[in-house]
Amino acid sequence: MGVFVFLPLVLPLTAWPIARLAEQHLHPRTATRLLTGLAGAMAVCSFVCLGLLMVVGTAQLPGNPLPDGWSDPEVREAVPCDEVAGRAAVPALLAVAAACGATLWRHWRVRRAAHRALAGLPDREVAVLPGEEPYAYALPGRARDRIVVTAALLHRLEPAERRALFAHERAHLSARHHRVLLVVRLAALANPFLHPLRAAVSYTTERWADEEAAETVGSRRTVARAIGKAALVAGGAPVPTLAGLAVPGPVPRRVAALLAPAPSARTWPSAFTAVGMAAWTAAVGTAVSAMSSANSALTLALVLHAATPL
Repeated sequence: MGVFVFLPLVLPLTAWPIARLAEQHLHPRTATRLLTGLAGAMAVCSFVCLGLLMVVGTAQLPGNPLPDGWSDPEVREAVPCDEVAGRAAVPALLAVAAACGATLWRHWRVRRAAHRALAGLPDREVAVLPGEEPYAYALPGRARDRIVVTAALLHRLEPAERRALFAHERAHLSARHHRVLLVVRLAALANPFLHPLRAAVSYTTERWADEEAAETVGSRRTVARAIGKAALVAGGAPVPTLAGLAVPGPVPRRVAALLAPAPSARTWPSAFTAVGMAAWTAAVGTAVSAMSSANSALTLALVLHAATPL
């Protein structure tokens, strides 16, 4: 295994250029899918890397639960034993698991509380809540997806802007953006180097919904105006993995993009452009990370099999 076991921890750096360039040069739908795939794959490789470091690094420590065959000198030569990295990987792996578990629990708990809050309202796609706090968000559900909006926000929007609001939230629900946001959030917890991809996907999902709303309403300017009004008065979604029209982030960039011509729907950038080179660099980094993790895991499995008495 050697130093290759450490590669998945640092190879997410190869995705930083595409995280920035994809926002500017790719269609939001393409950028979201590309960045989410990269983040998910690299996060899994990082988690596997931490697990292997924990097993390999602590194999020679007293009291470990591994087979006695690990003490064989030939096994010691076959497996790089770095006790410092192994000991450090134990709390790191526990911290990642705890953070991911807490995020999943909070996501489930907030969704359940949101559905319970709507229990007394008519079973319709749009749930209008009373109150003076203006906000709106898309709430996925098992039986029915719903759009939650307060009367305070609706009163501040013109009829055409309301249609843009509903089209925006429907786009979030139909594309299952809550799953995308959850994946990149967990990926960033698994490896801090993936935070730029999480920030980029948070933006591209909103841009994706903006473009879908503009196509549905037939007016990019109307959607831009609705976003601007909502951003001035509204709060965000109750949890970062739920999507809404007015979310913390670069609202001026979204408005400027809507006032410009619609982006090209090309699925993959040319390799002879900056964004194409960045995409291929990130793809190669992901492939090398996956191969390093697979090679290390296979080597570990073979050594465990050889060192374990029948």
